[in-house]
Amino acid sequence: MGIYEELVARGLIAQVTNEQEIRELINNGKAKFYIGFDCTADSLTAGHFMALTLMKRLQMAGNTPIALIGGGTTMIGDPSGRTDMRKMLTREDIEHNAECFKRQMERFIEFGPDKALMVNNADWLLELNYVNLLREVGACFSVNNMLRAECYKQRMEKGLSFFEFNYMIMQSYDFYYLFQHYDCNMQFGGDDQWSNMLGGTELIRRKLGKDAHAMTITLLTDSQGKKMGKTAGNAVWLDPNKTSPYEFYQYWRNVADSDVLKCIRMLTFLPLEQIDEMSTWEGGQLNRAKEILAYELTSLVHGEEEAKKAEASARALFSGGGDSADMPTTVITADELVDGAADILTLLVKSGLCQSKGDARRNVQQGGVSADDVKINDIAKTFTEAELKEGVVLKRGKKNFNKVVLG
Repeated sequence: MGIYEELVARGLIAQVTNEQEIRELINNGKAKFYIGFDCTADSLTAGHFMALTLMKRLQMAGNTPIALIGGGTTMIGDPSGRTDMRKMLTREDIEHNAECFKRQMERFIEFGPDKALMVNNADWLLELNYVNLLREVGACFSVNNMLRAECYKQRMEKGLSFFEFNYMIMQSYDFYYLFQHYDCNMQFGGDDQWSNMLGGTELIRRKLGKDAHAMTITLLTDSQGKKMGKTAGNAVWLDPNKTSPYEFYQYWRNVADSDVLKCIRMLTFLPLEQIDEMSTWEGGQLNRAKEILAYELTSLVHGEEEAKKAEASARALFSGGGDSADMPTTVITADELVDGAADILTLLVKSGLCQSKGDARRNVQQGGVSADDVKINDIAKTFTEAELKEGVVLKRGKKNFNKVVLG
Protein backbone atom coordinates (compact mmCIF):
# COMPACT_ATOMS: atom_id res chain seq x y z
CA MET A 1 0.00 0.00 0.00
CA GLY A 2 1.38 3.40 -1.01
CA ILE A 3 1.12 6.46 1.20
CA TYR A 4 -1.72 7.84 -0.94
CA GLU A 5 -3.73 4.66 -0.48
CA GLU A 6 -3.03 4.79 3.26
CA LEU A 7 -4.33 8.37 3.45
CA VAL A 8 -7.49 7.25 1.68
CA ALA A 9 -7.89 4.29 4.04
CA ARG A 10 -7.50 6.59 7.05
CA GLY A 11 -10.24 8.88 5.73
CA LEU A 12 -7.91 11.86 5.44
CA ILE A 13 -8.43 12.95 1.83
CA ALA A 14 -11.40 15.16 0.97
CA GLN A 15 -10.75 16.76 -2.46
CA VAL A 16 -7.91 16.63 -5.00
CA THR A 17 -7.24 18.50 -8.22
CA ASN A 18 -5.82 15.52 -10.15
CA GLU A 19 -5.91 12.24 -8.27
CA GLN A 20 -3.68 10.23 -10.59
CA GLU A 21 -0.88 12.80 -10.68
CA ILE A 22 -1.04 13.43 -6.94
CA ARG A 23 -0.98 9.69 -6.22
CA GLU A 24 2.15 9.26 -8.35
CA LEU A 25 3.89 12.27 -6.80
CA ILE A 26 3.44 11.36 -3.15
CA ASN A 27 3.79 7.58 -3.60
CA ASN A 28 7.15 8.20 -5.29
CA GLY A 29 8.32 10.79 -2.75
CA LYS A 30 8.35 13.58 -5.31
CA ALA A 31 5.92 15.97 -3.67
CA LYS A 32 7.30 19.21 -2.29
CA PHE A 33 4.21 20.47 -0.55
CA TYR A 34 3.22 23.22 1.81
CA ILE A 35 0.65 23.74 4.54
CA GLY A 36 0.01 27.21 5.91
CA PHE A 37 -0.45 28.13 9.57
CA ASP A 38 -1.73 31.61 10.40
CA CYS A 39 -0.37 32.94 13.70
CA THR A 40 -3.67 33.88 15.36
CA ALA A 41 -2.60 32.66 18.83
CA ASP A 42 0.59 31.83 20.73
CA SER A 43 0.00 28.09 20.40
CA LEU A 44 -1.21 25.60 17.85
CA THR A 45 -4.38 23.72 18.73
CA ALA A 46 -5.53 20.13 18.50
CA GLY A 47 -7.31 21.30 15.36
CA HIS A 48 -3.90 21.83 13.73
CA PHE A 49 -2.77 18.41 14.88
CA MET A 50 -4.07 16.53 11.84
CA ALA A 51 -2.14 18.85 9.49
CA LEU A 52 1.06 18.22 11.48
CA THR A 53 0.58 14.45 11.44
CA LEU A 54 -0.13 14.58 7.70
CA MET A 55 3.16 16.40 7.16
CA LYS A 56 4.92 13.78 9.24
CA ARG A 57 3.32 10.87 7.34
CA LEU A 58 4.31 12.32 3.98
CA GLN A 59 7.82 13.14 5.16
CA MET A 60 8.25 9.55 6.35
CA ALA A 61 7.27 8.48 2.82
CA GLY A 62 10.09 10.55 1.30
CA ASN A 63 8.23 13.76 0.44
CA THR A 64 9.42 17.25 1.41
CA PRO A 65 7.17 19.42 3.62
CA ILE A 66 7.22 23.21 3.71
CA ALA A 67 5.69 24.66 6.87
CA LEU A 68 4.49 28.12 5.91
CA ILE A 69 4.18 30.45 8.89
CA GLY A 70 1.54 33.05 8.03
CA GLY A 71 3.23 36.14 9.38
CA GLY A 72 1.84 38.10 6.43
CA THR A 73 -1.60 36.56 5.94
CA THR A 74 -2.34 36.85 9.66
CA MET A 75 -2.20 40.63 9.18
CA ILE A 76 -5.52 40.20 7.31
CA GLY A 77 -7.06 37.07 8.83
CA ASP A 78 -8.73 34.14 7.11
CA PRO A 79 -12.52 34.69 6.82
CA SER A 80 -13.17 30.99 6.09
CA GLY A 81 -15.91 29.53 8.29
CA ARG A 82 -16.32 32.80 10.21
CA THR A 83 -19.44 34.87 10.82
CA ASP A 84 -17.40 37.78 12.21
CA MET A 85 -14.07 39.39 11.43
CA ARG A 86 -11.02 38.07 13.23
CA LYS A 87 -9.31 40.24 15.82
CA MET A 88 -6.56 42.33 14.23
CA LEU A 89 -3.20 41.56 15.82
CA THR A 90 -0.15 43.78 16.01
CA ARG A 91 2.95 42.84 14.05
CA GLU A 92 4.75 42.21 17.36
CA ASP A 93 2.02 39.78 18.50
CA ILE A 94 2.17 37.94 15.18
CA GLU A 95 5.96 37.62 15.34
CA HIS A 96 5.74 36.26 18.90
CA ASN A 97 3.08 33.74 17.87
CA ALA A 98 5.18 32.68 14.88
CA GLU A 99 8.11 31.84 17.16
CA CYS A 100 5.81 29.77 19.39
CA PHE A 101 4.55 27.86 16.34
CA LYS A 102 8.08 27.09 15.19
CA ARG A 103 9.03 25.53 18.52
CA GLN A 104 5.93 23.33 18.54
CA MET A 105 6.31 22.20 14.92
CA GLU A 106 9.85 21.02 15.55
CA ARG A 107 8.43 18.31 17.82
CA PHE A 108 6.68 16.73 14.83
CA ILE A 109 8.64 17.60 11.69
CA GLU A 110 12.34 17.08 11.00
CA PHE A 111 13.64 20.34 9.59
CA GLY A 112 16.95 20.78 7.81
CA PRO A 113 18.65 20.46 4.41
CA ASP A 114 16.81 17.95 2.18
CA LYS A 115 14.32 17.29 5.03
CA ALA A 116 11.74 20.02 5.60
CA LEU A 117 11.62 23.79 5.24
CA MET A 118 10.03 26.45 7.39
CA VAL A 119 9.30 29.82 5.76
CA ASN A 120 7.32 32.90 6.72
CA ASN A 121 5.14 34.66 4.15
CA ALA A 122 5.80 37.98 5.90
CA ASP A 123 9.15 37.87 4.07
CA TRP A 124 7.45 38.51 0.72
CA LEU A 125 3.88 39.66 1.38
CA LEU A 126 4.78 42.61 3.59
CA GLU A 127 7.19 43.93 0.98
CA LEU A 128 4.62 43.95 -1.84
CA ASN A 129 3.52 47.20 -3.43
CA TYR A 130 -0.27 47.05 -3.72
CA VAL A 131 -0.48 48.65 -7.16
CA ASN A 132 2.28 46.41 -8.48
CA LEU A 133 0.49 43.37 -7.01
CA LEU A 134 -2.74 44.34 -8.75
CA ARG A 135 -0.91 44.73 -12.04
CA GLU A 136 0.86 41.40 -11.61
CA VAL A 137 -1.99 39.12 -10.51
CA GLY A 138 -5.22 41.12 -10.24
CA ALA A 139 -6.41 40.24 -13.74
CA CYS A 140 -6.16 36.51 -12.89
CA PHE A 141 -9.01 36.66 -10.37
CA SER A 142 -12.70 36.83 -11.23
CA VAL A 143 -14.71 38.73 -8.63
CA ASN A 144 -17.80 36.74 -9.64
CA ASN A 145 -16.03 33.46 -8.89
CA MET A 146 -14.58 34.80 -5.64
CA LEU A 147 -18.01 35.82 -4.37
CA ARG A 148 -19.27 32.28 -4.96
CA ALA A 149 -16.36 30.75 -3.03
CA GLU A 150 -17.24 28.58 -0.02
CA CYS A 151 -14.67 30.36 2.16
CA TYR A 152 -16.66 33.63 2.01
CA LYS A 153 -20.20 32.28 2.42
CA GLN A 154 -20.64 32.70 6.18
CA ARG A 155 -19.02 36.12 6.15
CA MET A 156 -21.52 37.28 3.53
CA GLU A 157 -24.31 36.98 6.12
CA LYS A 158 -22.98 39.90 8.17
CA GLY A 159 -20.99 41.61 5.46
CA LEU A 160 -17.59 40.76 4.00
CA SER A 161 -15.09 43.60 4.28
CA PHE A 162 -12.82 44.45 1.36
CA PHE A 163 -9.97 43.93 3.81
CA GLU A 164 -10.87 40.22 4.21
CA PHE A 165 -11.77 39.88 0.53
CA ASN A 166 -8.04 40.15 -0.24
CA TYR A 167 -7.22 36.99 1.73
CA MET A 168 -7.75 34.62 -1.20
CA ILE A 169 -5.36 36.67 -3.33
CA MET A 170 -2.73 36.62 -0.59
CA GLN A 171 -2.98 32.84 -0.12
CA SER A 172 -2.91 32.25 -3.86
CA TYR A 173 0.15 34.48 -4.15
CA ASP A 174 1.88 32.35 -1.50
CA PHE A 175 1.55 29.24 -3.68
CA TYR A 176 2.68 31.20 -6.73
CA TYR A 177 5.75 32.47 -4.84
CA LEU A 178 6.63 29.08 -3.32
CA PHE A 179 6.25 27.40 -6.73
CA GLN A 180 8.79 29.81 -8.25
CA HIS A 181 11.29 30.09 -5.40
CA TYR A 182 11.10 26.71 -3.64
CA ASP A 183 9.91 24.30 -6.40
CA CYS A 184 6.76 23.69 -4.35
CA ASN A 185 4.40 21.63 -6.51
CA MET A 186 1.52 20.96 -4.12
CA GLN A 187 -0.56 22.58 -1.39
CA PHE A 188 -2.44 20.75 1.36
CA GLY A 189 -5.00 22.27 3.69
CA GLY A 190 -8.32 21.87 5.44
CA ASP A 191 -11.37 21.21 3.30
CA ASP A 192 -12.67 24.73 4.06
CA GLN A 193 -9.62 26.07 2.17
CA TRP A 194 -10.52 24.48 -1.18
CA SER A 195 -11.49 27.74 -2.93
CA ASN A 196 -8.33 29.52 -1.78
CA MET A 197 -6.18 26.60 -2.90
CA LEU A 198 -7.76 26.48 -6.34
CA GLY A 199 -7.00 30.19 -6.60
CA GLY A 200 -3.31 29.33 -6.21
CA THR A 201 -3.28 26.56 -8.81
CA GLU A 202 -5.16 28.80 -11.27
CA LEU A 203 -2.76 31.70 -10.69
CA ILE A 204 0.23 29.45 -11.40
CA ARG A 205 -1.41 28.10 -14.54
CA ARG A 206 -2.32 31.53 -15.88
CA LYS A 207 0.95 33.29 -15.02
CA LEU A 208 3.45 30.49 -15.62
CA GLY A 209 1.60 28.03 -17.84
CA LYS A 210 2.43 25.16 -15.47
CA ASP A 211 0.44 22.72 -13.37
CA ALA A 212 0.42 22.68 -9.58
CA HIS A 213 -1.71 20.49 -7.36
CA ALA A 214 -3.96 20.85 -4.34
CA MET A 215 -5.40 18.37 -1.89
CA THR A 216 -7.68 19.07 1.04
CA ILE A 217 -7.74 17.14 4.29
CA THR A 218 -11.00 16.01 5.83
CA LEU A 219 -11.90 18.39 8.64
CA LEU A 220 -11.73 16.82 12.09
CA THR A 221 -15.31 17.10 13.30
CA ASP A 222 -17.35 15.28 15.93
CA SER A 223 -20.58 13.39 15.30
CA GLN A 224 -22.51 16.70 15.51
CA GLY A 225 -20.36 18.22 12.77
CA LYS A 226 -18.46 20.61 15.08
CA LYS A 227 -14.71 21.11 14.68
CA MET A 228 -12.80 19.18 17.31
CA GLY A 229 -10.12 20.85 19.41
CA LYS A 230 -10.31 24.21 17.68
CA THR A 231 -13.53 25.84 18.84
CA ALA A 232 -13.18 29.55 19.52
CA GLY A 233 -13.09 30.12 23.29
CA ASN A 234 -12.78 26.41 24.02
CA ALA A 235 -9.64 25.34 22.18
CA VAL A 236 -7.43 22.41 23.16
CA TRP A 237 -3.90 23.79 22.92
CA LEU A 238 -0.63 21.98 22.20
CA ASP A 239 1.19 24.29 24.64
CA PRO A 240 1.28 22.50 28.04
CA ASN A 241 1.00 25.87 29.80
CA LYS A 242 -2.37 26.49 28.15
CA THR A 243 -3.72 22.93 28.16
CA SER A 244 -1.89 20.62 30.55
CA PRO A 245 -0.89 17.12 29.39
CA TYR A 246 -3.54 15.75 31.76
CA GLU A 247 -6.26 17.99 30.29
CA PHE A 248 -5.09 17.10 26.78
CA TYR A 249 -5.29 13.41 27.63
CA GLN A 250 -8.75 13.84 29.17
CA TYR A 251 -10.07 15.63 26.09
CA TRP A 252 -9.34 12.62 23.90
CA ARG A 253 -10.28 10.13 26.63
CA ASN A 254 -13.76 11.64 26.66
CA VAL A 255 -14.58 11.76 22.94
CA ALA A 256 -17.93 10.27 21.98
CA ASP A 257 -18.16 6.52 21.29
CA SER A 258 -19.11 7.34 17.70
CA ASP A 259 -15.94 9.42 17.19
CA VAL A 260 -13.19 7.37 18.83
CA LEU A 261 -12.30 4.98 15.99
CA LYS A 262 -12.42 7.78 13.43
CA CYS A 263 -9.96 9.77 15.56
CA ILE A 264 -7.66 6.77 15.99
CA ARG A 265 -7.67 6.16 12.25
CA MET A 266 -7.05 9.80 11.29
CA LEU A 267 -4.68 10.98 14.01
CA THR A 268 -2.55 8.11 15.30
CA PHE A 269 0.24 6.18 13.63
CA LEU A 270 -1.12 2.80 14.72
CA PRO A 271 -1.15 0.22 11.88
CA LEU A 272 -4.40 0.08 9.93
CA GLU A 273 -4.64 -3.66 10.61
CA GLN A 274 -4.71 -3.00 14.36
CA ILE A 275 -7.33 -0.28 13.93
CA ASP A 276 -9.47 -2.55 11.75
CA GLU A 277 -9.53 -5.09 14.58
CA MET A 278 -10.87 -2.37 16.89
CA SER A 279 -13.79 -1.71 14.52
CA THR A 280 -15.63 -4.67 16.07
CA TRP A 281 -15.21 -3.32 19.61
CA GLU A 282 -18.29 -2.18 21.48
CA GLY A 283 -19.49 -1.40 24.97
CA GLY A 284 -16.68 -1.33 27.54
CA GLN A 285 -14.10 -2.04 24.83
CA LEU A 286 -14.68 1.46 23.47
CA ASN A 287 -13.38 2.88 26.74
CA ARG A 288 -10.15 0.99 26.11
CA ALA A 289 -10.09 2.45 22.59
CA LYS A 290 -10.42 5.94 24.07
CA GLU A 291 -7.50 5.27 26.42
CA ILE A 292 -5.40 4.15 23.45
CA LEU A 293 -6.34 7.30 21.51
CA ALA A 294 -5.61 9.60 24.45
CA TYR A 295 -2.29 7.92 25.23
CA GLU A 296 -1.06 7.90 21.62
CA LEU A 297 -1.86 11.57 21.01
CA THR A 298 -0.55 12.77 24.38
CA SER A 299 2.67 10.87 23.74
CA LEU A 300 3.06 12.51 20.32
CA VAL A 301 2.46 16.03 21.65
CA HIS A 302 3.97 15.92 25.15
CA GLY A 303 6.19 12.85 25.18
CA GLU A 304 5.80 9.33 26.50
CA GLU A 305 6.57 10.20 30.13
CA GLU A 306 3.79 12.80 30.31
CA ALA A 307 1.40 10.40 28.56
CA LYS A 308 2.09 7.72 31.18
CA LYS A 309 1.55 10.20 34.02
CA ALA A 310 -1.72 11.45 32.52
CA GLU A 311 -2.94 7.90 31.96
CA ALA A 312 -2.11 6.90 35.54
CA SER A 313 -3.80 10.00 36.96
CA ALA A 314 -6.95 9.43 34.90
CA ARG A 315 -7.21 5.80 35.95
CA ALA A 316 -6.64 6.74 39.58
CA LEU A 317 -9.36 9.34 39.38
CA PHE A 318 -11.91 7.03 37.78
CA SER A 319 -11.12 4.24 40.25
CA GLY A 320 -11.38 6.60 43.20
CA GLY A 321 -7.85 6.05 44.45
CA GLY A 322 -4.21 6.51 43.66
CA ASP A 323 -2.20 9.64 42.98
CA SER A 324 -4.05 12.47 41.24
CA ALA A 325 -1.16 14.94 41.54
CA ASP A 326 -0.78 15.33 37.78
CA MET A 327 -4.30 16.61 37.20
CA PRO A 328 -4.91 20.38 36.80
CA THR A 329 -4.51 22.12 40.15
CA THR A 330 -5.82 25.44 41.43
CA VAL A 331 -4.05 27.02 44.39
CA ILE A 332 -5.96 29.37 46.70
CA THR A 333 -4.62 31.41 49.59
CA ALA A 334 -5.72 31.60 53.22
CA ASP A 335 -6.96 35.18 52.80
CA GLU A 336 -9.51 33.90 50.28
CA LEU A 337 -11.17 31.79 53.01
CA VAL A 338 -14.11 33.03 55.04
CA ASP A 339 -13.96 31.96 58.69
CA GLY A 340 -11.34 29.38 57.78
CA ALA A 341 -13.41 27.74 55.05
CA ALA A 342 -14.38 28.06 51.38
CA ASP A 343 -17.77 27.31 49.84
CA ILE A 344 -18.31 24.93 46.94
CA LEU A 345 -19.60 27.63 44.56
CA THR A 346 -16.50 29.76 45.03
CA LEU A 347 -14.19 26.78 44.50
CA LEU A 348 -15.96 25.71 41.32
CA VAL A 349 -15.51 29.19 39.86
CA LYS A 350 -11.89 29.61 40.99
CA SER A 351 -10.96 26.20 39.61
CA GLY A 352 -12.42 27.13 36.23
CA LEU A 353 -14.92 24.27 36.31
CA CYS A 354 -17.80 26.78 36.19
CA GLN A 355 -17.94 30.24 34.66
CA SER A 356 -19.93 31.95 37.41
CA LYS A 357 -21.57 31.25 40.75
CA GLY A 358 -24.89 30.99 38.96
CA ASP A 359 -23.43 28.34 36.68
CA ALA A 360 -21.93 26.57 39.72
CA ARG A 361 -25.25 26.65 41.57
CA ARG A 362 -27.07 25.04 38.64
CA ASN A 363 -24.47 22.29 38.34
CA VAL A 364 -24.68 21.47 42.06
CA GLN A 365 -28.49 21.51 42.09
CA GLN A 366 -28.61 19.24 39.03
CA GLY A 367 -26.32 16.67 40.68
CA GLY A 368 -23.39 17.29 38.35
CA VAL A 369 -20.71 18.06 40.97
CA SER A 370 -18.69 15.83 43.27
CA ALA A 371 -15.80 16.35 45.68
CA ASP A 372 -13.40 13.47 46.28
CA ASP A 373 -15.88 11.23 44.44
CA VAL A 374 -18.77 12.19 46.78
CA LYS A 375 -21.69 13.91 45.04
CA ILE A 376 -22.44 17.42 46.32
CA ASN A 377 -26.11 18.46 46.45
CA ASP A 378 -25.90 21.32 48.95
CA ILE A 379 -24.99 24.72 47.45
CA ALA A 380 -23.95 25.86 50.96
CA LYS A 381 -21.35 23.09 51.28
CA THR A 382 -18.01 24.37 52.61
CA PHE A 383 -14.51 22.94 52.93
CA THR A 384 -12.32 23.63 55.93
CA GLU A 385 -8.78 24.92 55.85
CA ALA A 386 -7.56 21.47 56.90
CA GLU A 387 -9.44 19.77 54.04
CA LEU A 388 -8.05 22.23 51.52
CA LYS A 389 -4.50 21.69 52.74
CA GLU A 390 -4.95 18.02 51.85
CA GLY A 391 -6.46 19.02 48.52
CA VAL A 392 -10.02 18.56 47.29
CA VAL A 393 -10.62 16.89 43.91
CA LEU A 394 -13.63 18.52 42.29
CA LYS A 395 -15.48 17.03 39.32
CA ARG A 396 -18.10 18.66 37.12
CA GLY A 397 -19.80 16.01 35.04
CA LYS A 398 -17.60 13.25 33.69
CA LYS A 399 -15.14 15.30 31.68
CA ASN A 400 -13.97 18.18 33.89
CA PHE A 401 -11.66 17.73 36.88
CA ASN A 402 -9.57 19.97 39.09
CA LYS A 403 -7.77 19.69 42.39
CA VAL A 404 -8.07 22.70 44.70
CA VAL A 405 -5.35 23.12 47.31
CA LEU A 406 -4.52 25.74 49.90
CA GLY A 407 -1.19 27.34 49.10
